[in-house]
Amino acid sequence: MKTNVTDLALLVLRLGFGGFMLTHGIPKIETLSNAAEFPDPFGIGGLASLILCLIGEVLAPIFIIVGFKTKWAALPAAVTMIVAAFVVHANDNIGSKEHALLYLIAFIAIFLAGPGKLSVDRMKP
Repeated sequence: MKTNVTDLALLVLRLGFGGFMLTHGIPKIETLSNAAEFPDPFGIGGLASLILCLIGEVLAPIFIIVGFKTKWAALPAAVTMIVAAFVVHANDNIGSKEHALLYLIAFIAIFLAGPGKLSVDRMKP
């Protein structure tokens, strides 16, 4: 019984945080036409920074939601949140960093715990 509840909790974690992350990432797709204006915290160019951000905020969360390559997908999502909290919002107060930090904690938990049985990763052939 406990295993079923744990698997359900992991599904809720994946759906909740992956789904809400999409609300931050999907609007950024529209900025592809104006990528030069996207923040470039590492000096690699606005387009490259935007593409990396879209990987962490759109592609990785989709993988997390369905539970496909979940641990691998949690890594770019977590790295994106590290950059958001500690680079982009480095000089901001904790309130401005809070969302990124909460997502970071969730993606670390997903990476450590894995997707659970209710995922593509754990489907039996």
